[in-house]
Amino acid sequence: MKIFAKISWLFATIVILSSLAMMIIFYYILPKPYARKISAWLIRLTTFFTVDVKGEESKDAQMFLINHQSDLDICVMETITSKDLAWVAKKELFDIPFFGLALRLPEDIAVTRESKTSLLKLLKDAKDRLDKGRVITMFPEGTRSTKSKMLPFKAGAKMLADKYELCVQPVVIMESAKYYNIKKFYYKPGRIKVIFLDSFIADKEDKDWLSNLRIKMQKVYDDELSNNPSSR
Repeated sequence: MKIFAKISWLFATIVILSSLAMMIIFYYILPKPYARKISAWLIRLTTFFTVDVKGEESKDAQMFLINHQSDLDICVMETITSKDLAWVAKKELFDIPFFGLALRLPEDIAVTRESKTSLLKLLKDAKDRLDKGRVITMFPEGTRSTKSKMLPFKAGAKMLADKYELCVQPVVIMESAKYYNIKKFYYKPGRIKVIFLDSFIADKEDKDWLSNLRIKMQKVYDDELSNNPSSR
């Protein structure tokens, strides 16, 4: 089984890389956001994973905050919403040959951790994307957590949402690391559940809303694991 999982991982990784290459080509041919959407759907269909959605996407959402376990998370979100997502990612990813181009072409937003200058640029870039009708999409943990416990949320998400009083919608993705784990060279087809929580308007007077949101998202995650064996 382990050998099969590694072969499946290699196949899935080749599909992902090939789809990224196609996406780069499509960006010179198709209007946004179709290049990324087509690429994401190609990955989803070719690697045989499916998605169950619980809850409703808010038509007014200006920011999605999502827990992060796997590289599949981006693909999942791109295939369940028609919105033009502007992903926020660490600057190091933009510097990687080929992969960085796949982030720069759709004008995703680069951020340098622990840099005040970068946070100011984040605010400016985010305003530009919002003015273009895009939805700011962030992994507030700042990195992947392949365990069942979410990492502390970074303050940048709150700062951005508070600044522009954004309509924020939290999204919980269940156990995606169970299906694709780049560190363990593991992949298996499966059904990934996505849970849309109620949206809200960010309130800068509430200093704890981001940390409280993490607690709420973790509870939703834990309850789903307890009540639905298929999500384990």
